Amino acid sequence: MQNKKNLGLKELIAIAIGGMVGGGIFTVLGISVSMVGGLAPFAIALGGVVAWFAAYSYVKLGVYYKDEGATYAFYKRTYPSSHMAASFIGWFTIFGYISTLSLYAYTFSSYGISGFAFADSEVLRKVIAIIIIWLFAFINLWSVKGMGKIEDIMVYAKLVILFIISMALIYYAKTDFTTFSTIMQKDFHATPLMSILIVSSVTFVAYEGFQLVINAVNEMENPDINIPRAIYSAIVLVAMIYFIIALSAVLAIPAEDLIKNKEYALAAGAEDIMGDLGRNLVIFGAILATSSAINGTLFGASRQMAAIADDGYLPPILSQRKGGIPKTAITAMAAIASLLIAMGGLQLILEFGSITFLLVSFLMAVANFKIRKRTNSSTWITIFSMLGLLVGTVLILYYEYQSDREQLLFIMILYTILGLGAWGYARMNRLSI
Repeated sequence: MQNKKNLGLKELIAIAIGGMVGGGIFTVLGISVSMVGGLAPFAIALGGVVAWFAAYSYVKLGVYYKDEGATYAFYKRTYPSSHMAASFIGWFTIFGYISTLSLYAYTFSSYGISGFAFADSEVLRKVIAIIIIWLFAFINLWSVKGMGKIEDIMVYAKLVILFIISMALIYYAKTDFTTFSTIMQKDFHATPLMSILIVSSVTFVAYEGFQLVINAVNEMENPDINIPRAIYSAIVLVAMIYFIIALSAVLAIPAEDLIKNKEYALAAGAEDIMGDLGRNLVIFGAILATSSAINGTLFGASRQMAAIADDGYLPPILSQRKGGIPKTAITAMAAIASLLIAMGGLQLILEFGSITFLLVSFLMAVANFKIRKRTNSSTWITIFSMLGLLVGTVLILYYEYQSDREQLLFIMILYTILGLGAWGYARMNRLSI
C-alpha cells in the first residue's frame, strides 16, 4: 500500500515556522538594542535577508535531491568521493545544532528565574539550563509518540502567546510612533552601517530551522513546488513576527532596561509596564517557545547525528538505536550542550551558533554552485548568496575581535577541536577503504 502524502503547504509552513521561532527572539533583543538602539527591530528583520541567502541553496538542493537527510546528505551526495567534505559538514552541522540547543536552554533558564531575587545569578542560570536539557533528553529517550504530542501543543501555543505579548506591549507602549520615528532617525545617523549588518548576522541563529521542511520530503505533497513555497513564505512570516515583537518591545520598554536585563529583557520590561501579569505572560511565552525548540532540536539533530555515525564520521557508539530511538546520540547531544553552557555565557553561545550556521549555509551555497546547472540555479544569485553568508561570518568575527578577544580565542579553539575531529574521522574512513 502506498504511503499517503499528508503534508500540504500549510503544514510545511507550520513546520518551518515552528523550527525557526524558538528562543532566538527572546535572546537577541537585548543584545541587539545594546548595539544599534532603536534600529534593533529593523536589524533583526534584516537577518531574514541573510536567512534568504542561506535558503536559496537549501531550496535548490532540496528540490534536486529530495533527500530527508538535508544538510549532511546534500554535501555528501554533491562530493561523493570526498571523505573530508562529508566529515566536515557532518561535524559542523551537528555542533551547530548543539549550540542552538544550549542557547534555547540558557534562554529558558534566564526567563524562568527572571521573577525571583536570584535572577542575576549566572551559576544558577546555568544549572537550571542544564537540568532543562536533560529533562527534554529524557522525554526524547522515553517515547517518540510522547515527544510528538508535546511538540504539537507547544508549537501552536507559542505563536498565539507571542502575538498576545506583542499586542499587549503595543497597547501599553510609552513611546508613540512619532517620537519613535525621531529617535530612530537619530540612531540611524549615529549608528555605523557595519553595526546594523553585524546585528543582522548575529541574529541569523534566530532564523535557523527552516531546513526542517526538507526532512519531511517523503511525507509531503508536490515537493518541487511546496519546498520553495514553504521555506520562502516561512522566512518572510518569521521576519515579520520578529519585527513586530522587537518593535513593540522598543516602543514599550526603555532601551536602558532592555540592555541592562538582556538575558530576560522582555520579562523585565513587561513587568514594569503591566506588572506581574505582563511578566508572567512573557515568561510563559519564552518557556513555551524554548521548550518547543529544545524538544524539536533534540529529536531531529540526534537522528542526523546517528546517521553520520552510521557513515563512520562520528564515533560508532553514537549510531546505536533502541526501538528506533538513537539513545546514545540524544545523550551525547545533551552532555555536550551542557558542557557548552557551563563554559560560556549567552553572547558566546549566540555568536558561536550564528557563526556555525553561517559557515554551514556558506558550504551549502558552495555545493549548489558546483552543480548549479543540475539544480537550475542562477549563477549570480548563488554567488551573491555565498558572498552574503561569508561577509556575515566575517562581520561577527570582526565584532568579536573588537569587543572581546578572549571570547574570540575561545571560539577559535572550539573550531580547531571540531576541525581536528572532522579531519581525523575523514582520514580513518579513507584509510579503511
